[in-house]
Amino acid sequence: MCDYLAVSALIGKDFFDGKGKYSDLLYLSMEESQTNGKSLLTRGCCASQLITDKAKSTQHFSCSKLDAHNWLSSIPASASQPIFDCVEVRFKNSHKDFYRIPSDVQVEKNDIVAVEASPGHDIGIVTLSGETARLQMKRKKVDPSSDAIKKIYRLARPNDIEKWIKSAEREDATLLKARKLVSDLGLKMKVNDIEFQGDETKAIFYYTAEDRVDFRQLIRVLADSFHVRIEMRQIGVRQEAARVGGIGSCGRELCCSTWLTSFTSVTTNVARTQQLSLNPQKLAGQCGKLKCCLNFEYDAYTDAQVDFPDTNVLLKTKKGDATFQKMDVFKEIFWYTYLNDPGNFIALPVKKVKYIVSRNLAGKKPDDLESFMIKTVEKKVLNGIEEGDLTRFDHKK
Repeated sequence: MCDYLAVSALIGKDFFDGKGKYSDLLYLSMEESQTNGKSLLTRGCCASQLITDKAKSTQHFSCSKLDAHNWLSSIPASASQPIFDCVEVRFKNSHKDFYRIPSDVQVEKNDIVAVEASPGHDIGIVTLSGETARLQMKRKKVDPSSDAIKKIYRLARPNDIEKWIKSAEREDATLLKARKLVSDLGLKMKVNDIEFQGDETKAIFYYTAEDRVDFRQLIRVLADSFHVRIEMRQIGVRQEAARVGGIGSCGRELCCSTWLTSFTSVTTNVARTQQLSLNPQKLAGQCGKLKCCLNFEYDAYTDAQVDFPDTNVLLKTKKGDATFQKMDVFKEIFWYTYLNDPGNFIALPVKKVKYIVSRNLAGKKPDDLESFMIKTVEKKVLNGIEEGDLTRFDHKK
């Protein structure tokens, strides 16, 4: 299984899984294992070289990009229900697809399989099988009975896996050389990623470009340089960030490169609803577009503001009219300032704002806003002994 392949590749040992599935799989020196371990990261294998026990796994949940978890594994399958004949197979980074299992082949999650490709075959890792694969196909609106679904040829043989790893090792050097060739030809495009097919007969070049690019000459040069069939595939800036990866402003890995699989449009109205400053440098992600995480709490903010009064309405008092300045959504506090005193912020609870608006609609004006404002309580300054008291959080403020 993938676990023992990754262990072999990472610590340079030859493992046998007890079932004869990958006996005499690979033998790699320690110098080669460090390179191979990195090349397998994009295929979903863990990078740790500390795993030496066969009982441990190199494919932990969420240890790799777009990992999948079989949440139905503890539920026994019905005896009357036939086994689902399709599985989800992952390749490099976010590249996944569904394949049909022939009647004479048995595969499980984490198995390395040779699958149908055009031309030749590709090598991938099974990520979902059984009922979870069926539900995933339903979610992605893929018809399991469609003739367009390609098939699995067999479990990967040792020579298949050797080619698979060699092709993965070529990708970094090929990417650098491809970028140099693009620069020499003067093309306005950026090659972001390269994915070699498992049998080393084809390579997919992922690129981004603002305008239409004529890369016919580039394809001829790439084919002569790398001696494989070339496929150019254009992706967007968000897909580029997902494939390349990186660290977000929150300090965590990018959502699109770890778990986010679909991109929902993000507008500036989402930021306004959450009372965020419309600063492009803070709202933009690594891709240059608005951050996807702005959508995560949008529904909560929208629901909280359902009963809020209109902020465009002036509050009329005998002291003068007041205009809205800002709000704290979840504390339900509005800040207003008098038109003739814009520097004096007055904090009002939402209920009081509604009351003043209703009085204004009835043609009445309160004396001032200060009589409705929230009185701030001065925080007690703790000394060194009180700050270290273990019971200081037991009392309500």
